[in-house]
Amino acid sequence: MLRINSVYRGYIRLSLLLLGFVISSLSQAQMISRPSVQSRSALVIDQNTGKILFEKNARQAYPIASLSKLMTAVVVMESKPKLEQKIEVRPDDRDVLKRTHSRLTIGSVLTRRDMLHIALMSSENRAASALSRAYPGGRAAFVKRMNQKARQLGMRQTHFNDPTGLTPRNTASAFDLSRMFNYAYRFPLIRQFSVDKTYTVYPGDRPLVYRNSNGLINNPSWHIELQKTGFTDEAGHCLLIRTTSGRHTYLIVIMGGTGSYTHYTDAIHIKNWLSHIA
Repeated sequence: MLRINSVYRGYIRLSLLLLGFVISSLSQAQMISRPSVQSRSALVIDQNTGKILFEKNARQAYPIASLSKLMTAVVVMESKPKLEQKIEVRPDDRDVLKRTHSRLTIGSVLTRRDMLHIALMSSENRAASALSRAYPGGRAAFVKRMNQKARQLGMRQTHFNDPTGLTPRNTASAFDLSRMFNYAYRFPLIRQFSVDKTYTVYPGDRPLVYRNSNGLINNPSWHIELQKTGFTDEAGHCLLIRTTSGRHTYLIVIMGGTGSYTHYTDAIHIKNWLSHIA
């Protein structure tokens, strides 16, 4: 009887050990299969294959804040403008909706190239506004073209109401944003401007040094080819990144980060996850 009990005890001990191994393996598999993402919406696409690797509420439209400025840049570039033409910041370039601050004072003058540069790199709202106002037909024609381009790109859940993204009426899904992002990547100047770390402009008597709004730009472990950030209370913290890792290139869309660093934390989690599944 003692020997039989000993055998049973050994069997139970082995069964528990195997069960623990299975549970541990399942937990690791679950961690590898889905990254930890706290933001409201996210999408990860392998650009080499076009395969969607991860999505969270990616088909639902939300406010997109300054991610809008990528479409602003596309419309500017497709109009084949004179990039060295000078544009003045005027009173109607003020943000009367959110009353955000701008370092470009009324009367500041910059080239269209410089306006585009700081709108993309540092999300300068008055620069984006001035670019739209200087478009043939004015701002109304510019916003109309933004929406026309969205339709052409198959962005069926997207609507633009202004060139800056300050209004919550600028909405899109993460999936739609991936289409816009891929199209914007075709323009070398947009790619270059979006990833510059700093840039100095001369709108008047004193130079202004702008810095990239994306903190990951300064992280040497990230190889970013195109990016854009955005934030409003309604949109939360948003981030678009095209990055390379090994032999793969990935597009990462993050929308609706609830804290100041949530979108960065989510991006880092996604990057670490990608390194495990590559």
